[in-house]
Amino acid sequence: MSRIGIKAVRLPDGVTANIEGNLVRVKGPKGELSVALGQDVTVKSTEEGIKVDPRDETKRSRSMWGMSRSLVSNIVVGVTDGFTRTLEINGVGYRAIVQGKNLQLQLGLSHDVVYPIPDDIKIECPKATEIIVSGIEKQRVGQVAAEIRQFRPPEPYKGKGIRYQGEYVFRKEGKKK
Repeated sequence: MSRIGIKAVRLPDGVTANIEGNLVRVKGPKGELSVALGQDVTVKSTEEGIKVDPRDETKRSRSMWGMSRSLVSNIVVGVTDGFTRTLEINGVGYRAIVQGKNLQLQLGLSHDVVYPIPDDIKIECPKATEIIVSGIEKQRVGQVAAEIRQFRPPEPYKGKGIRYQGEYVFRKEGKKK
């Protein structure tokens, strides 16, 4: 029995859901998202919200049950609140600037890194050492944040680089004489 899958996904005010077979479309104040679920689960709308159930008692159906419910929950949260990931930049002279549709990063390389901002993602730089990536699709926000972090991941000796907010970087001791 899935502890996650057994709960129904509640729909807040102003959010509508349309279920066609295993395709769930959710429309809210921030936009519209849809997710196609596998054939191992069934989806139905109840007075509690959207209910996901396993089609049969196989191991695969029970495995897909909780994941499918989480996917539906993520699109409901996405169209109501959206998702954000915050990146911090550490290092002398390291900074980020949003210029039009590009994110310009100065990361101690011989050239500036220019990252084109995707249309469905919003990137802000309230400070020169902070990048806020936001959007309605959780997977897309995480992917863009990971691509930006990959330009200069944090190194273990001085901790310089781009890290997620709250990420712990294991520090190593330098060479000894």
